[in-house]
Amino acid sequence: MTTTFITGANKSLGYETARRLIEAGHTVLVGARDPERGKAAAGALGARFVQIDVTDDASVAAAAADVGAREGGIDVLINNAGVLGTHNPADQITAADASAVFEVNVVGIVRVTHAFLPLLRKSASPVIVNVSSGMGSFAATHDAERVEGRVIAPLYTSSKTAVTMLTTQYAKSWPDVKVNAADPGYTATDFNGHSGPQTVTEGTDAIVELATIGAGGPTGTFRDRHGEMPW
Repeated sequence: MTTTFITGANKSLGYETARRLIEAGHTVLVGARDPERGKAAAGALGARFVQIDVTDDASVAAAAADVGAREGGIDVLINNAGVLGTHNPADQITAADASAVFEVNVVGIVRVTHAFLPLLRKSASPVIVNVSSGMGSFAATHDAERVEGRVIAPLYTSSKTAVTMLTTQYAKSWPDVKVNAADPGYTATDFNGHSGPQTVTEGTDAIVELATIGAGGPTGTFRDRHGEMPW
């Protein structure tokens, strides 16, 4: 039985990823900051809720301790929690705005991964999936034919660039762990007012694929539902 922990799993991509992995036979732990929403999501999915605020050291440590005590370890960690941040134009973006976005999207991944790595290493085939974005791809954001090339969001895009680089550096650092980044693509979620052309199921294709790669799968890659993404 594969045990998977997902942050930000109470809605949208995280929830759908949880649903699909449960369907595939995983034991899924629904990580969420809000206890009420997290418990409701876990109840609907038939999963266990674990409270976690990725911006808080104590919360993350408590979540890891809880999982260690109850499950003993995990096989897959999906760092899904993320925020879009301010919609202000670039000349109005402040340092506080930047800190708020990077604290969740980048530092949060470091915080959670550090706390859960000992639990992952109890698995015979440990896997980490970091949910990044094509919005963080230099190639995609410089291609006027792609939607990523037509959107200006300095903090979100740069934070996702950092997520992808962090992923490749972790993959080089830990040969015993498969670490990959997933680009959901332009998916109808709360992030974009449900304007994306992809369904939430399509948006989780790459995440689910990378969460189920097994011992012979790739590491240090950046993929969307169609294959390798340009950097």
